[in-house]
Amino acid sequence: MLTRLKVSGFKNLVGVDVRFGPFTCIAGANGVGKSNLLDAIVFLSNLADRPLLDAALSVRDEAARTGDIASIFHRVGDSQDQKISFEAEMVIPQTGVDDLGQPAEATTSFVRYSLDLGYRTDDSRRATSGIEIIREELTHIRAGDAKKELGFPVSNSWFRSAISGKRWTRYYISTSEEEGSGVRVINVHQDGGSSGKPRPLLAANLPRTALSAANAAESPTATLTKREMQSWRRLQLEPSALRRPDPLTAPTKLSPDGAHLPATLYDLARNPDHVRSGADSTRVYATIANRLSELIDDVRVVEVERDEKRELLTLRVSGRDGTLHPARALSDGTLRFLALAVLELDPEFQGVLCLEEPENGIHPARIPAILRLLQDIAVDVTEQNSLDNPLRQVIINTHSPSVVAQVPEESLLVAETKQVQQNGTAFEKVSFSCLPNTWRSELNDAEVVPKGRLLAYLSPVPRSPENGWFHAPSEAGARRVIDNPELQLELFGASHKT
Repeated sequence: MLTRLKVSGFKNLVGVDVRFGPFTCIAGANGVGKSNLLDAIVFLSNLADRPLLDAALSVRDEAARTGDIASIFHRVGDSQDQKISFEAEMVIPQTGVDDLGQPAEATTSFVRYSLDLGYRTDDSRRATSGIEIIREELTHIRAGDAKKELGFPVSNSWFRSAISGKRWTRYYISTSEEEGSGVRVINVHQDGGSSGKPRPLLAANLPRTALSAANAAESPTATLTKREMQSWRRLQLEPSALRRPDPLTAPTKLSPDGAHLPATLYDLARNPDHVRSGADSTRVYATIANRLSELIDDVRVVEVERDEKRELLTLRVSGRDGTLHPARALSDGTLRFLALAVLELDPEFQGVLCLEEPENGIHPARIPAILRLLQDIAVDVTEQNSLDNPLRQVIINTHSPSVVAQVPEESLLVAETKQVQQNGTAFEKVSFSCLPNTWRSELNDAEVVPKGRLLAYLSPVPRSPENGWFHAPSEAGARRVIDNPELQLELFGASHKT
Protein backbone atom coordinates (compact mmCIF):
# COMPACT_ATOMS: atom_id res chain seq x y z
CA MET A 1 0.00 0.00 0.00
CA LEU A 2 1.58 3.25 -1.20
CA THR A 3 0.95 5.96 1.39
CA ARG A 4 3.24 8.73 0.15
CA LEU A 5 5.26 9.44 -2.98
CA LYS A 6 7.81 12.17 -3.57
CA VAL A 7 9.03 12.62 -7.14
CA SER A 8 11.34 15.15 -8.76
CA GLY A 9 12.83 15.23 -12.25
CA PHE A 10 10.43 12.68 -13.80
CA LYS A 11 8.64 14.18 -16.82
CA ASN A 12 6.82 17.29 -15.48
CA LEU A 13 6.85 16.05 -11.88
CA VAL A 14 9.18 18.44 -10.05
CA GLY A 15 9.10 18.68 -6.28
CA VAL A 16 5.90 16.62 -6.13
CA ASP A 17 4.81 15.22 -2.76
CA VAL A 18 1.55 13.25 -2.79
CA ARG A 19 -0.15 11.35 0.02
CA PHE A 20 -2.49 8.50 -0.87
CA GLY A 21 -5.35 6.93 1.04
CA PRO A 22 -7.01 3.57 0.31
CA PHE A 23 -8.96 5.23 -2.54
CA THR A 24 -7.65 8.33 -4.32
CA CYS A 25 -9.20 10.22 -7.24
CA ILE A 26 -6.98 12.66 -9.13
CA ALA A 27 -8.91 15.22 -11.18
CA GLY A 28 -7.37 17.50 -13.76
CA ALA A 29 -7.56 18.80 -17.28
CA ASN A 30 -6.15 16.85 -20.19
CA GLY A 31 -2.37 17.15 -20.48
CA VAL A 32 -1.86 18.60 -17.00
CA GLY A 33 0.29 15.66 -15.85
CA LYS A 34 -2.04 13.49 -13.78
CA SER A 35 -1.14 10.48 -15.91
CA ASN A 36 2.54 11.16 -15.28
CA LEU A 37 1.98 10.44 -11.60
CA LEU A 38 0.58 7.02 -12.50
CA ASP A 39 3.54 6.54 -14.86
CA ALA A 40 5.90 7.23 -11.95
CA ILE A 41 4.17 4.60 -9.79
CA VAL A 42 4.31 1.98 -12.55
CA PHE A 43 7.95 2.90 -13.32
CA LEU A 44 8.90 2.24 -9.69
CA SER A 45 7.05 -1.06 -9.89
CA ASN A 46 9.00 -2.02 -13.01
CA LEU A 47 12.29 -1.04 -11.35
CA ALA A 48 11.55 -3.60 -8.63
CA ASP A 49 11.12 -6.28 -11.29
CA ARG A 50 13.20 -5.45 -14.37
CA PRO A 51 16.63 -4.12 -15.40
CA LEU A 52 17.00 -0.33 -15.41
CA LEU A 53 16.94 -0.02 -19.18
CA ASP A 54 13.85 -2.18 -19.61
CA ALA A 55 11.97 -0.22 -16.94
CA ALA A 56 12.98 3.14 -18.45
CA LEU A 57 12.05 2.12 -21.99
CA SER A 58 8.65 0.85 -20.82
CA VAL A 59 7.57 4.35 -19.78
CA ARG A 60 5.18 5.83 -22.31
CA ASP A 61 5.77 9.19 -23.93
CA GLU A 62 3.19 11.94 -24.44
CA ALA A 63 1.68 10.06 -27.37
CA ALA A 64 1.08 7.03 -25.10
CA ARG A 65 3.90 5.11 -26.79
CA THR A 66 6.97 3.73 -25.09
CA GLY A 67 9.64 6.40 -25.13
CA ASP A 68 13.41 6.60 -24.92
CA ILE A 69 15.50 7.03 -21.78
CA ALA A 70 15.93 10.79 -22.16
CA SER A 71 12.14 11.32 -22.37
CA ILE A 72 11.57 10.34 -18.74
CA PHE A 73 13.89 13.09 -17.41
CA HIS A 74 12.40 16.54 -16.86
CA ARG A 75 13.23 19.00 -19.64
CA VAL A 76 12.88 22.77 -19.99
CA GLY A 77 13.66 23.95 -23.52
CA ASP A 78 17.05 22.57 -24.45
CA SER A 79 17.99 21.93 -20.82
CA GLN A 80 17.45 18.49 -19.35
CA ASP A 81 17.63 17.39 -15.72
CA GLN A 82 20.31 14.81 -15.07
CA LYS A 83 18.63 13.18 -12.07
CA ILE A 84 15.30 11.66 -11.09
CA SER A 85 14.53 11.25 -7.39
CA PHE A 86 11.88 9.02 -5.83
CA GLU A 87 10.90 8.51 -2.21
CA ALA A 88 8.05 6.12 -1.49
CA GLU A 89 6.51 5.25 1.87
CA MET A 90 4.52 2.04 1.91
CA VAL A 91 2.89 -0.65 4.02
CA ILE A 92 4.23 -4.02 2.89
CA PRO A 93 3.01 -7.62 3.41
CA GLN A 94 4.28 -9.13 6.63
CA THR A 95 4.92 -12.52 5.06
CA GLY A 96 5.52 -13.90 1.57
CA VAL A 97 8.01 -15.78 -0.58
CA ASP A 98 10.99 -14.78 -2.70
CA ASP A 99 11.64 -15.62 -6.36
CA LEU A 100 12.79 -19.13 -5.41
CA GLY A 101 9.70 -19.82 -3.31
CA GLN A 102 11.52 -19.40 0.01
CA PRO A 103 9.45 -17.93 2.88
CA ALA A 104 10.14 -14.38 4.03
CA GLU A 105 8.95 -12.56 7.14
CA ALA A 106 9.46 -8.80 7.39
CA THR A 107 11.02 -7.35 10.52
CA THR A 108 8.86 -4.25 9.96
CA SER A 109 5.90 -3.61 7.69
CA PHE A 110 6.08 0.18 7.23
CA VAL A 111 9.09 1.26 5.17
CA ARG A 112 10.55 4.11 3.15
CA TYR A 113 12.30 3.43 -0.17
CA SER A 114 14.46 6.09 -1.83
CA LEU A 115 16.02 5.94 -5.29
CA ASP A 116 18.00 8.50 -7.32
CA LEU A 117 18.70 7.74 -10.96
CA GLY A 118 21.20 9.62 -13.14
CA TYR A 119 21.19 10.21 -16.88
CA ARG A 120 24.50 9.16 -18.39
CA THR A 121 25.49 10.55 -21.78
CA ASP A 122 28.71 8.61 -22.34
CA ASP A 123 29.13 6.17 -25.22
CA SER A 124 29.66 3.16 -23.00
CA ARG A 125 28.13 -0.07 -24.16
CA ARG A 126 27.67 -1.32 -20.62
CA ALA A 127 24.32 -2.77 -19.67
CA THR A 128 23.41 0.40 -17.78
CA SER A 129 24.41 2.83 -20.53
CA GLY A 130 22.11 5.87 -20.39
CA ILE A 131 20.91 5.43 -16.81
CA GLU A 132 22.58 4.64 -13.51
CA ILE A 133 21.83 4.38 -9.81
CA ILE A 134 23.12 7.33 -7.79
CA ARG A 135 21.50 6.43 -4.48
CA GLU A 136 19.30 3.61 -3.21
CA GLU A 137 18.04 3.26 0.35
CA LEU A 138 15.45 1.24 2.22
CA THR A 139 14.76 2.02 5.86
CA HIS A 140 12.03 1.42 8.42
CA ILE A 141 9.47 3.92 9.68
CA ARG A 142 9.33 3.83 13.44
CA ALA A 143 6.17 2.40 14.97
CA GLY A 144 5.81 5.51 17.12
CA ASP A 145 5.68 7.66 13.97
CA ALA A 146 3.49 5.32 11.92
CA LYS A 147 0.06 6.88 12.49
CA LYS A 148 1.41 10.35 11.84
CA GLU A 149 3.19 9.21 8.67
CA LEU A 150 0.11 7.37 7.41
CA GLY A 151 -1.86 10.60 7.55
CA PHE A 152 -5.32 9.17 6.90
CA PRO A 153 -7.43 7.98 9.86
CA VAL A 154 -7.43 4.25 10.61
CA SER A 155 -8.97 2.06 13.28
CA ASN A 156 -6.83 0.51 15.99
CA SER A 157 -7.74 -2.98 14.75
CA TRP A 158 -6.54 -2.22 11.21
CA PHE A 159 -3.40 -0.53 12.50
CA ARG A 160 -2.46 -3.49 14.70
CA SER A 161 -3.07 -5.97 11.88
CA ALA A 162 -1.20 -4.03 9.17
CA ILE A 163 1.61 -2.18 10.99
CA SER A 164 3.95 -4.38 12.96
CA GLY A 165 7.52 -5.49 13.38
CA LYS A 166 10.63 -5.01 15.38
CA ARG A 167 13.60 -2.90 14.36
CA TRP A 168 16.73 -4.94 13.72
CA THR A 169 18.65 -2.37 11.73
CA ARG A 170 18.18 1.20 10.60
CA TYR A 171 18.90 0.38 6.96
CA TYR A 172 18.00 -2.59 4.81
CA ILE A 173 19.68 -0.96 1.81
CA SER A 174 22.04 2.02 2.03
CA THR A 175 24.45 3.98 -0.17
CA SER A 176 27.99 5.06 0.69
CA GLU A 177 31.18 6.22 -1.01
CA GLU A 178 34.51 4.47 -0.75
CA GLU A 179 37.08 6.66 0.97
CA GLY A 180 39.50 8.33 -1.37
CA SER A 181 37.99 7.00 -4.60
CA GLY A 182 34.51 8.51 -4.40
CA VAL A 183 33.12 5.27 -5.85
CA ARG A 184 29.46 4.80 -4.93
CA VAL A 185 28.53 1.54 -3.22
CA ILE A 186 25.04 0.13 -2.61
CA ASN A 187 25.06 -1.87 0.63
CA VAL A 188 22.53 -4.67 1.16
CA HIS A 189 22.14 -5.20 4.92
CA GLN A 190 21.07 -8.51 6.40
CA ASP A 191 17.96 -8.59 8.55
CA GLY A 192 17.15 -12.28 8.48
CA GLY A 193 18.69 -12.90 11.89
CA SER A 194 22.28 -12.87 10.65
CA SER A 195 24.85 -10.42 12.01
CA GLY A 196 27.00 -10.55 8.89
CA LYS A 197 28.45 -7.47 7.22
CA PRO A 198 26.49 -5.68 4.48
CA ARG A 199 27.04 -6.94 0.97
CA PRO A 200 28.57 -4.08 -1.10
CA LEU A 201 27.60 -3.58 -4.75
CA LEU A 202 29.30 -1.09 -7.08
CA ALA A 203 26.54 1.29 -8.16
CA ALA A 204 28.07 2.02 -11.57
CA ASN A 205 27.97 -1.67 -12.50
CA LEU A 206 24.41 -2.40 -11.41
CA PRO A 207 22.08 -3.25 -14.31
CA ARG A 208 19.11 -3.21 -11.91
CA THR A 209 18.20 -1.99 -8.43
CA ALA A 210 19.54 -3.85 -5.42
CA LEU A 211 15.95 -4.17 -4.22
CA SER A 212 14.97 -6.15 -7.34
CA ALA A 213 17.58 -8.82 -6.49
CA ALA A 214 16.61 -9.21 -2.81
CA ASN A 215 16.09 -12.72 -1.42
CA ALA A 216 14.49 -14.12 1.73
CA ALA A 217 17.67 -15.55 3.27
CA GLU A 218 19.61 -12.31 3.18
CA SER A 219 16.97 -9.57 3.47
CA PRO A 220 13.35 -10.68 3.95
CA THR A 221 12.14 -7.12 4.52
CA ALA A 222 13.64 -5.93 1.22
CA THR A 223 12.16 -9.01 -0.45
CA LEU A 224 8.65 -8.17 0.75
CA THR A 225 9.14 -4.51 -0.21
CA LYS A 226 9.97 -5.75 -3.70
CA ARG A 227 6.84 -7.91 -3.69
CA GLU A 228 4.72 -4.93 -2.67
CA MET A 229 6.14 -2.72 -5.42
CA GLN A 230 5.76 -5.47 -8.02
CA SER A 231 2.04 -5.47 -7.21
CA TRP A 232 1.61 -1.83 -8.29
CA ARG A 233 0.02 -1.94 -11.71
CA ARG A 234 -1.92 0.11 -14.22
CA LEU A 235 -5.08 -1.57 -15.45
CA GLN A 236 -5.85 -0.75 -19.10
CA LEU A 237 -8.88 -2.87 -19.83
CA GLU A 238 -9.24 -3.50 -23.56
CA PRO A 239 -12.68 -4.66 -24.78
CA SER A 240 -11.10 -6.97 -27.37
CA ALA A 241 -9.17 -8.78 -24.62
CA LEU A 242 -12.19 -8.90 -22.31
CA ARG A 243 -14.37 -10.45 -25.02
CA ARG A 244 -12.05 -13.35 -25.81
CA PRO A 245 -12.90 -16.84 -24.51
CA ASP A 246 -10.08 -18.68 -22.74
CA PRO A 247 -8.57 -22.09 -23.39
CA LEU A 248 -8.94 -24.48 -20.47
CA THR A 249 -5.23 -24.08 -19.74
CA ALA A 250 -5.32 -20.25 -19.58
CA PRO A 251 -3.81 -18.37 -16.61
CA THR A 252 -6.30 -17.75 -13.82
CA LYS A 253 -5.28 -14.18 -13.07
CA LEU A 254 -6.62 -11.17 -14.90
CA SER A 255 -4.02 -9.50 -17.14
CA PRO A 256 -3.59 -5.69 -17.13
CA ASP A 257 -5.46 -5.50 -20.45
CA GLY A 258 -8.33 -7.65 -19.15
CA ALA A 259 -7.34 -10.91 -20.80
CA HIS A 260 -8.30 -14.16 -19.03
CA LEU A 261 -11.48 -12.78 -17.49
CA PRO A 262 -13.40 -16.08 -18.05
CA ALA A 263 -10.57 -18.21 -16.63
CA THR A 264 -10.20 -15.95 -13.60
CA LEU A 265 -13.90 -16.01 -12.73
CA TYR A 266 -14.14 -19.76 -13.40
CA ASP A 267 -11.23 -20.42 -11.06
CA LEU A 268 -12.81 -18.29 -8.31
CA ALA A 269 -16.08 -20.17 -8.65
CA ARG A 270 -14.34 -23.56 -8.75
CA ASN A 271 -12.19 -22.70 -5.72
CA PRO A 272 -14.60 -20.77 -3.48
CA ASP A 273 -12.29 -21.19 -0.50
CA HIS A 274 -10.13 -18.53 -2.16
CA VAL A 275 -12.95 -16.02 -2.19
CA ARG A 276 -14.79 -15.68 1.09
CA SER A 277 -15.22 -17.94 4.06
CA GLY A 278 -18.39 -19.98 3.60
CA ALA A 279 -18.78 -19.13 -0.10
CA ASP A 280 -19.66 -21.69 -2.77
CA SER A 281 -19.59 -21.58 -6.57
CA THR A 282 -23.27 -20.58 -6.78
CA ARG A 283 -22.69 -17.67 -4.42
CA VAL A 284 -19.61 -16.56 -6.36
CA TYR A 285 -21.58 -16.24 -9.60
CA ALA A 286 -24.56 -14.72 -7.76
CA THR A 287 -22.32 -12.10 -6.13
CA ILE A 288 -20.96 -11.06 -9.52
CA ALA A 289 -24.48 -10.95 -10.99
CA ASN A 290 -25.74 -8.81 -8.10
CA ARG A 291 -22.86 -6.42 -8.52
CA LEU A 292 -23.44 -6.17 -12.28
CA SER A 293 -27.13 -5.47 -11.66
CA GLU A 294 -26.04 -2.15 -10.12
CA LEU A 295 -24.90 -1.18 -13.61
CA ILE A 296 -27.52 -2.96 -15.71
CA ASP A 297 -31.06 -3.52 -14.43
CA ASP A 298 -31.77 -6.59 -16.54
CA VAL A 299 -29.21 -9.08 -15.16
CA ARG A 300 -30.19 -12.47 -13.78
CA VAL A 301 -27.20 -14.78 -14.28
CA VAL A 302 -23.46 -14.42 -14.79
CA GLU A 303 -21.61 -17.67 -15.50
CA VAL A 304 -18.66 -19.23 -17.27
CA GLU A 305 -19.47 -22.01 -19.71
CA ARG A 306 -16.93 -24.84 -19.93
CA ASP A 307 -16.92 -26.34 -23.43
CA GLU A 308 -15.01 -29.64 -23.27
CA LYS A 309 -15.29 -30.25 -27.01
CA ARG A 310 -13.71 -26.95 -28.01
CA GLU A 311 -11.69 -26.75 -24.78
CA LEU A 312 -12.88 -23.19 -24.14
CA LEU A 313 -14.19 -21.12 -21.23
CA THR A 314 -16.75 -18.48 -22.24
CA LEU A 315 -18.21 -15.76 -20.04
CA ARG A 316 -21.98 -15.40 -20.43
CA VAL A 317 -24.64 -13.06 -19.01
CA SER A 318 -28.40 -13.54 -19.12
CA GLY A 319 -31.32 -11.20 -18.46
CA ARG A 320 -34.77 -11.86 -17.07
CA ASP A 321 -35.89 -13.59 -20.26
CA GLY A 322 -33.19 -16.23 -19.76
CA THR A 323 -31.33 -15.52 -23.02
CA LEU A 324 -27.60 -16.07 -22.53
CA HIS A 325 -25.31 -13.50 -24.14
CA PRO A 326 -21.61 -14.31 -24.60
CA ALA A 327 -18.99 -11.73 -23.69
CA ARG A 328 -18.55 -10.73 -27.34
CA ALA A 329 -22.13 -9.35 -27.29
CA LEU A 330 -21.65 -7.18 -24.16
CA SER A 331 -20.86 -3.47 -24.19
CA ASP A 332 -17.40 -2.12 -23.43
CA GLY A 333 -18.56 -0.52 -20.19
CA THR A 334 -20.26 -3.71 -19.03
CA LEU A 335 -17.12 -5.76 -19.64
CA ARG A 336 -14.89 -3.32 -17.76
CA PHE A 337 -17.32 -3.28 -14.84
CA LEU A 338 -17.37 -7.09 -14.80
CA ALA A 339 -13.58 -7.25 -14.73
CA LEU A 340 -13.43 -4.89 -11.75
CA ALA A 341 -16.15 -6.89 -9.97
CA VAL A 342 -14.07 -10.04 -10.38
CA LEU A 343 -10.98 -8.30 -9.02
CA GLU A 344 -12.97 -7.10 -6.00
CA LEU A 345 -13.92 -10.70 -5.24
CA ASP A 346 -10.38 -12.09 -5.56
CA PRO A 347 -8.49 -11.86 -2.23
CA GLU A 348 -5.22 -12.82 -3.92
CA PHE A 349 -5.40 -9.56 -5.86
CA GLN A 350 -3.45 -7.12 -3.69
CA GLY A 351 -1.32 -4.03 -4.14
CA VAL A 352 -2.00 -0.75 -5.95
CA LEU A 353 -4.45 -0.57 -8.85
CA CYS A 354 -4.02 2.48 -11.12
CA LEU A 355 -6.92 3.17 -13.47
CA GLU A 356 -7.42 6.04 -15.92
CA GLU A 357 -10.87 7.46 -16.55
CA PRO A 358 -12.91 4.51 -15.19
CA GLU A 359 -16.10 6.29 -16.24
CA ASN A 360 -15.43 5.53 -19.92
CA GLY A 361 -18.32 3.56 -21.37
CA ILE A 362 -20.48 4.15 -18.27
CA HIS A 363 -23.75 6.09 -18.41
CA PRO A 364 -23.57 9.21 -16.17
CA ALA A 365 -26.45 7.93 -14.04
CA ARG A 366 -24.44 4.74 -13.32
CA ILE A 367 -21.23 6.45 -12.28
CA PRO A 368 -22.09 6.03 -8.57
CA ALA A 369 -22.07 2.26 -9.18
CA ILE A 370 -18.54 2.24 -10.61
CA LEU A 371 -17.33 4.51 -7.80
CA ARG A 372 -18.83 2.22 -5.14
CA LEU A 373 -17.15 -0.76 -6.79
CA LEU A 374 -13.75 0.95 -6.89
CA GLN A 375 -14.03 1.94 -3.24
CA ASP A 376 -15.05 -1.61 -2.32
CA ILE A 377 -11.93 -2.95 -4.05
CA ALA A 378 -9.77 -0.81 -1.75
CA VAL A 379 -8.95 -1.93 1.78
CA ASP A 380 -11.34 -0.81 4.51
CA VAL A 381 -9.10 0.79 7.13
CA THR A 382 -11.89 0.74 9.71
CA GLU A 383 -11.73 -3.07 9.80
CA GLN A 384 -8.94 -5.55 10.54
CA ASN A 385 -6.69 -6.48 7.64
CA SER A 386 -7.68 -10.07 6.71
CA LEU A 387 -8.61 -12.46 3.88
CA ASP A 388 -11.92 -10.63 3.59
CA ASN A 389 -10.20 -7.24 3.75
CA PRO A 390 -6.89 -7.60 1.87
CA LEU A 391 -4.28 -4.87 1.67
CA ARG A 392 -5.03 -3.16 -1.63
CA GLN A 393 -5.49 0.33 -2.93
CA VAL A 394 -7.11 2.13 -5.87
CA ILE A 395 -5.83 5.30 -7.57
CA ILE A 396 -7.84 6.73 -10.46
CA ASN A 397 -7.64 9.86 -12.55
CA THR A 398 -10.45 11.69 -14.31
CA HIS A 399 -11.60 14.93 -15.85
CA SER A 400 -15.30 14.02 -15.60
CA PRO A 401 -17.55 16.42 -13.64
CA SER A 402 -19.84 13.50 -12.79
CA VAL A 403 -16.98 11.61 -11.13
CA VAL A 404 -15.53 14.63 -9.32
CA ALA A 405 -18.94 15.56 -7.93
CA GLN A 406 -19.54 12.18 -6.38
CA VAL A 407 -16.25 11.02 -4.92
CA PRO A 408 -15.74 11.53 -1.18
CA GLU A 409 -14.09 14.86 -0.40
CA GLU A 410 -11.37 13.01 1.53
CA SER A 411 -10.42 11.07 -1.61
CA LEU A 412 -10.03 13.94 -4.09
CA LEU A 413 -6.80 15.51 -5.32
CA VAL A 414 -6.82 18.27 -7.95
CA ALA A 415 -3.97 18.34 -10.48
CA GLU A 416 -3.04 21.78 -11.80
CA THR A 417 -0.04 23.32 -13.52
CA LYS A 418 1.87 26.11 -11.83
CA GLN A 419 4.59 28.31 -13.26
CA VAL A 420 7.86 28.27 -11.33
CA GLN A 421 11.42 29.48 -11.80
CA GLN A 422 14.50 27.27 -11.88
CA ASN A 423 17.95 28.67 -12.52
CA GLY A 424 16.39 31.77 -14.02
CA THR A 425 14.16 29.79 -16.38
CA ALA A 426 10.37 29.74 -16.08
CA PHE A 427 8.54 26.47 -16.63
CA GLU A 428 5.31 24.75 -15.70
CA LYS A 429 5.11 21.92 -13.18
CA VAL A 430 2.15 19.94 -11.96
CA SER A 431 0.93 20.18 -8.38
CA PHE A 432 -1.62 18.06 -6.53
CA SER A 433 -3.89 19.84 -4.08
CA CYS A 434 -6.46 18.55 -1.60
CA LEU A 435 -9.71 20.08 -0.39
CA PRO A 436 -9.82 22.08 2.84
CA ASN A 437 -10.99 20.37 6.03
CA THR A 438 -9.87 16.93 4.88
CA TRP A 439 -7.18 14.71 6.42
CA ARG A 440 -4.57 15.87 3.92
CA SER A 441 -5.25 19.53 4.70
CA GLU A 442 -4.37 18.89 8.34
CA LEU A 443 -0.80 17.95 7.41
CA ASN A 444 1.94 20.56 7.49
CA ASP A 445 3.03 20.01 3.88
CA ALA A 446 -0.45 20.09 2.31
CA GLU A 447 -1.36 22.14 -0.74
CA VAL A 448 -5.04 23.12 -0.53
CA VAL A 449 -7.15 23.98 -3.56
CA PRO A 450 -9.75 26.75 -3.16
CA LYS A 451 -13.24 25.34 -3.40
CA GLY A 452 -14.10 27.85 -6.10
CA ARG A 453 -11.70 26.04 -8.44
CA LEU A 454 -14.03 23.04 -8.38
CA LEU A 455 -16.93 24.93 -9.93
CA ALA A 456 -15.72 24.09 -13.44
CA TYR A 457 -16.19 20.44 -12.56
CA LEU A 458 -19.43 20.70 -10.62
CA SER A 459 -21.57 23.12 -12.65
CA PRO A 460 -22.48 20.49 -15.26
CA VAL A 461 -23.81 17.98 -12.68
CA PRO A 462 -27.09 16.55 -14.05
CA ARG A 463 -30.21 18.03 -12.48
CA SER A 464 -33.55 16.40 -11.78
CA PRO A 465 -37.05 17.88 -11.38
CA GLU A 466 -37.53 16.17 -8.00
CA ASN A 467 -34.74 17.86 -6.05
CA GLY A 468 -32.98 20.26 -8.38
CA TRP A 469 -29.78 18.27 -8.87
CA PHE A 470 -28.54 14.73 -9.09
CA HIS A 471 -28.40 12.76 -5.84
CA ALA A 472 -26.62 9.43 -5.59
CA PRO A 473 -25.26 7.49 -2.63
CA SER A 474 -21.59 7.53 -1.70
CA GLU A 475 -19.72 5.19 0.61
CA ALA A 476 -21.20 5.02 4.10
CA GLY A 477 -20.35 8.00 6.28
CA ALA A 478 -18.40 9.85 3.57
CA ARG A 479 -19.57 13.26 2.34
CA ARG A 480 -19.25 13.66 -1.38
CA VAL A 481 -17.76 16.74 -2.96
CA ILE A 482 -21.15 17.84 -4.32
CA ASP A 483 -22.68 17.57 -0.82
CA ASN A 484 -20.52 20.40 0.54
CA PRO A 485 -22.90 23.20 1.60
CA GLU A 486 -20.46 25.94 0.62
CA LEU A 487 -20.17 24.56 -2.89
CA GLN A 488 -23.95 24.19 -3.16
CA LEU A 489 -24.31 27.82 -2.17
CA GLU A 490 -21.87 28.93 -4.86
CA LEU A 491 -23.42 26.64 -7.48
CA PHE A 492 -27.12 27.18 -6.86
CA GLY A 493 -27.37 30.42 -4.90
CA ALA A 494 -28.52 31.24 -1.40
CA SER A 495 -32.02 29.88 -2.07
CA HIS A 496 -30.76 26.30 -2.63
CA LYS A 497 -31.78 24.01 0.23
CA THR A 498 -29.85 20.86 1.18
